[in-house]
Amino acid sequence: MIQQQVKNGFPTLDDVHAAAERLEGLVVKTPFVFSETISKTLGAEMWLKFENLQFTASFKERGALNKLLCLSEQEKQHGVIAASAGNHAQGVAYHAQRTGVTATIVMPKSTPNVKVQRVREYGARVILHGQDFSEAAAEMHRVAQEESLTIIHPFDDAEIIAGQGTIALEMLAAVPDLDILVVPIGGGGLISGIAIAAKAINPKIKIIGVQSVVYPSMAKLLCNYQHAVSMGSTVAEGIAVKTPGELTTQVAKEYVDDIVVVTEDMIEEAIALLLNIEKTVCEGAGATGIAAIMSRPDLFLGHKLGVVLSGGNIDTRVMVSVLQRHLTRTGRMVRIRVELPDNPGALARLTAIIAEQGGNIYELRHERFAATSRAKESAVSVDVELKSASDLDLLIQAMQLEGYIVRKEEI
Repeated sequence: MIQQQVKNGFPTLDDVHAAAERLEGLVVKTPFVFSETISKTLGAEMWLKFENLQFTASFKERGALNKLLCLSEQEKQHGVIAASAGNHAQGVAYHAQRTGVTATIVMPKSTPNVKVQRVREYGARVILHGQDFSEAAAEMHRVAQEESLTIIHPFDDAEIIAGQGTIALEMLAAVPDLDILVVPIGGGGLISGIAIAAKAINPKIKIIGVQSVVYPSMAKLLCNYQHAVSMGSTVAEGIAVKTPGELTTQVAKEYVDDIVVVTEDMIEEAIALLLNIEKTVCEGAGATGIAAIMSRPDLFLGHKLGVVLSGGNIDTRVMVSVLQRHLTRTGRMVRIRVELPDNPGALARLTAIIAEQGGNIYELRHERFAATSRAKESAVSVDVELKSASDLDLLIQAMQLEGYIVRKEEI
C-alpha cells in the first residue's frame, strides 16, 4: 500500500456531482446496458456498466482526471507522480498529457514492456524501480519529496473517490430502481465513490463488493473472512491489493452491505461468459461482479442488479489460456488416448472418425514407441474440441465400433 496522509475527509454526494461537472465531455459516459441473455442465465435482472470502454479501458480515468483538475496552479507547474504497473498508471499518464501536467510514473522492473511503452506514449516519464509494487511506491515517495511532485494516489484520496463515484450517478440516472450494485474491490476507491453516491440517492440500495480469494483484504477487515490467504498470482491483478486504504476502509464500513469472495476459476468463467455472450473483453478484476453472482446466486436471485465491468486490460496470452480452460471445464475440450494398429492408414482413419463426429483436432501426439503399447501397436493422444460435452460419448462409441481401444484422459 502507498502510505499517504489523507488530506480530505469523506467525500459527499455534492463532491461527486462536482466531479461529474468537471469530467463532462472529458471521459466516456460508458454504456449501461440490460443483458437479456445473462439475466436468463443467472436468474437476475442484469444491467452492465461497461467501464472497459473508457479510452484506457478502465474506470481509473475518472478519479485520476478529477484529481488532476483539482490541483492548484503551483501543483500543476511542479507536476505529479504515481506508482502503478497497470490501469492507474495509464489513467494518470493519459489525462496528465491532456491537461498539460508533467507526469512521472514509477513502475516495477518486472512490468511488461508493452505497458511501459503505452505509458510513455502518453507522454509520461517512466522510472523503472524495484522488483514489486511496494519498492516502486517507496521510490515514488522519495522522488516526490525530492522534486516537490504531487502524489496521485490510486484509491485513498477524496477526489479520486469522488471521481469514481460518477459511475453511480450515471447508473442510477439511467435505471433509478436498481436493488443492488455489484462492485470490485481492490484498494476500495471504486466501491467507496459508488457507495457514497448511491446511498445518498437511494438509502435502500445495497452495495455488494467482490474480491478474489487470493487477495480478500477488505473482506478480512469488514466481514471476518477467515480462510487461508495466499496473496500469490491472480487473474484479477487489478484488485490484487494487500492492504486497502484508510479512508476507503472507513467508507466501506459505513456503506458497503456485504463482500463476496470469489475463486480464480469463477473469475475465469465470468471472463469467458462476458466474451461469449456480450462479446466484450474484460480483465479479471472487471469480471469479478459477474463471478460473484455466479458464485452466490442466493444473494442476487430475482433482484435488479447494476454490475460494474471495471476494466478490459487483459494480456492476450492470459485471455487465450482462460478460454482454453473454459472449454476444458465445460467438457468441450477433451483428451483421449487411442491404441492404434501400427498399419498404414490407421491414423488417417482415426482422424476421419473424429471429423465425422464433428470434432476438431486441437493437438495430436503420435507415440509410436510408448512403453505401454504392444510391439505392433502405437498410441495416440488427441486433444479434441467438441460442439458439446455430450458429444464425447458418441465419439468414443464410434471409435470403439471401429475396434479401437479408447480411454479419456485428464488435460
